[in-house]
Amino acid sequence: MTNGFVPPAYPYDLLDALRADADALPGGAIDCSIGTPYDPPPQEVIEALSTSDAERGYPPSIGSISFREAAASWVENRFGVSVDPATQIGACVGTKEMVAGTPKFLRLRRPDLDTVLYPAISYPSYEMGATLAGCRAVAVPVDDQWRIDLSAIDPSDIARALCLWVNTPGNPAGGLDDLNAVAEWGRANDVLVLSDECYAEFTWDGSPRTALANGTDGVVAVHSLSKRSNLAGLRVGFYAGDTEVVQYLREVRKHAGFLVPGPVQAAAVAAWADQGHVDVQRQRYLQRLEMGAELLAMFDAPAAMPGGGFYLWAEAPDGDAWALARRLAAESGVIVSPGEFYGDAGRARVRLAVVQPAERFRLALDRASAS
Repeated sequence: MTNGFVPPAYPYDLLDALRADADALPGGAIDCSIGTPYDPPPQEVIEALSTSDAERGYPPSIGSISFREAAASWVENRFGVSVDPATQIGACVGTKEMVAGTPKFLRLRRPDLDTVLYPAISYPSYEMGATLAGCRAVAVPVDDQWRIDLSAIDPSDIARALCLWVNTPGNPAGGLDDLNAVAEWGRANDVLVLSDECYAEFTWDGSPRTALANGTDGVVAVHSLSKRSNLAGLRVGFYAGDTEVVQYLREVRKHAGFLVPGPVQAAAVAAWADQGHVDVQRQRYLQRLEMGAELLAMFDAPAAMPGGGFYLWAEAPDGDAWALARRLAAESGVIVSPGEFYGDAGRARVRLAVVQPAERFRLALDRASAS
């Protein structure tokens, strides 16, 4: 048998030993390793999900017209940007599959290009998507504010680039890229920019931003309801932007069988239409960011408030992220992710997702005070 691709260990599976230690504490583990929402979604969204009468037929792969119109209306209201729901928007089954799968489809369109550029500190699916497409995964350095440093990209990598991924606000560090500059760089270098904007609603420094702000040519933005509306279990999002690229992706994704279920599309229409529940969620995360920072400080791991997102990116004492993760689990019950999950440059840090309810953070603080 020839040796083929062997998937690496899934990062979060490596935390099972920490979970066992934390579960041994009274009240159990407080899992802040993954950005899984714990707060309830809006009731009107659940009602739309259960009363859509869209269960029997196959849903449109590209998204129903009402889905695409709702997404376009949200983009207009949130960013002041107009996109055409008829030609510039498509539905995706949550954005993780979009991140991991798009390079494969793009390479079919441009087999002469073989390189995926992505931030050196970032969500691991950008690199894995390149690997699954048989592409070169080239990490782009970030600056001291965790923003992508376009000037550091080697010209030879630019010449081979199939696409550039950016993520603003960034996961894990909360950096805020200049998305206008990124889009202009992409157009100047003939590199497609894929802008993952799933944390846009949780931008703390300034207003939410999109790479589509100064035009859609050469740019595709990706958005999700997983974080915005606590609907990670429904697996629904959309991509919008460059007409030619969106049309291509819509057609190839039809053939691949990517379909957001009809009831889920109906629920998404209700979610995009309501901003009130997002405002409530923003306040929850701001409170928890403060509580999480207080907890990390008790373990000599200072974490600055992020420019956006709901993660704290903390520097571990003596640079030993796993040692800090073990202490947090054993003494406070909190599970965090070692920074190596997000790139080699993050090995001295941990990421804490402030997704747990405030009362769970109070329990963690009480445990840490007593230890």
